[in-house]
Amino acid sequence: MTVREALTVPVLRGAGPRVLAGERGLDRPVRWVHTTELVDIAPLLRGGDLVLSTGIALPEEGGDLAAFADSLDGSQAAGLVIELGRRWREVPDALVAACDRLGLPLVALAREVRFAAVAQAVGERIVDEQLTELREAQRVHEVFTELSLAEAGPVEILQAVQRLAGAALVLEDVQHRIVEHLPGPGDAATFLADWGARSRAVVLDERTAWDEASGWLLTRVGRPERGWGRLIIECADRPPSRLVATAERAAAALALHRLHDRQRDSLVRRTHHELLVRLLTDPGSPDVRSRCALAGVPLIRRRLVGLALRPHAGPLEGVVAATVHAVHELRQDALVAELDGAVRVLLSLSPTADPARVTDDLAARVSRGTTVHIGAGRAVDRAGEVDRTLREALHVLDSVRPGGPQRPVHRLEDVHLRGLLTMLADDDRLRLFTDRELEPLRQQDARAQSGLLDTVRALVRHPGSKSDAAAELHVSRSAFYDRLARVEHVLGVDLDDPDVLVSLHVAVLADELFGRR
Repeated sequence: MTVREALTVPVLRGAGPRVLAGERGLDRPVRWVHTTELVDIAPLLRGGDLVLSTGIALPEEGGDLAAFADSLDGSQAAGLVIELGRRWREVPDALVAACDRLGLPLVALAREVRFAAVAQAVGERIVDEQLTELREAQRVHEVFTELSLAEAGPVEILQAVQRLAGAALVLEDVQHRIVEHLPGPGDAATFLADWGARSRAVVLDERTAWDEASGWLLTRVGRPERGWGRLIIECADRPPSRLVATAERAAAALALHRLHDRQRDSLVRRTHHELLVRLLTDPGSPDVRSRCALAGVPLIRRRLVGLALRPHAGPLEGVVAATVHAVHELRQDALVAELDGAVRVLLSLSPTADPARVTDDLAARVSRGTTVHIGAGRAVDRAGEVDRTLREALHVLDSVRPGGPQRPVHRLEDVHLRGLLTMLADDDRLRLFTDRELEPLRQQDARAQSGLLDTVRALVRHPGSKSDAAAELHVSRSAFYDRLARVEHVLGVDLDDPDVLVSLHVAVLADELFGRR
């Protein structure tokens, strides 16, 4: 209860209260009511006491009255109520001025009232509100206890907050991107408009705070040094303690769920990594089959498909998370782990499933949040052939040409000559061939920066149009022909010879693969 609300209690309202000073302090909380006629009462007061007095024993001098007001304010009294008639017909100006200076509410009662009745009425209201607050706190406690026992996820936690708060809410990450949003009774578009900029403008220095300008109640999710986001509840007026407790319990539940999820995920990833390594080295082992079945990925009487994923840019961590999420959405059994510089996946499908459809659906879901290259191996029906589909998937992924045609999933039939060269990339004979074909051009470029190797690359990329090849290098057609003549001179070949052109094409492709490795 505030001083403003206390003045609306019938017994006080009937006494004709009039606020003489300290209006800016009318929202001070009232913890209890204290009746006194003593001038030195301040040491006996507690913070939040509303002082009732007839003024009979108060001093006459203005300085003493100001000192009395200072002592009340120093004890954090909620306010001073003076009943007129017994001592004063009007409250002295000195006391009014002092209270106004301090922002201490000073109220004059025009009519006589029983102070005991005031103390009882205000006290009962305070107790009732405290009981209501306790019941609401107990309800919040019970709701979040049930959520904890049920190991509820973020969506269930936020839905519980929405029911308790009856307002719109947003869970955002540390970059102020919306992770989850539940609408309230108001206009969702207005609430979310220009979210990133508005959210960045609201700085949260404490664990929980109410921002009056935006009408948001904010609380940090996670510890200050490792917080990963904020929970924001739409709240136009100063929030009651119940709502603050709801926000903080929700943030704690979200952080705890994230911690448990990370621990479970760490253990699962380690298990998946070990199983994929074993499948690549000893796919026929009965022990490996048994462990896969215990991990929820059976290998017997299943269609098994290997996938390899790699982001266009950035770390693999985001691709791992997106892949795990997509697998869960599709309710497919799968092993997922980082291995050999890629995210490796083994899908265990029912015998009647369509592997192409499932992998395309998985790719579409992963690509919603991140841009990736995906290679798929051919489906196998025997556990002993799992290594083949896993190796084939990585082989296809390594063969994908940067800047080439983009497909949701690349398969063996999509990589052609690049696929063959990728398979032979560890063969020293291919490296010797590549060096023999291209080394003279490299040496000439190093001496004269003539760009002859780039000229050959452009030529084999545009075999049917020398104009397009010249345009790629941003040179004229005549300049391009001049470069081709120098290439022929350095290599001692005729570029119109199909065998020579094929040899250079193979060497250029192999050189690109070596460079990427």
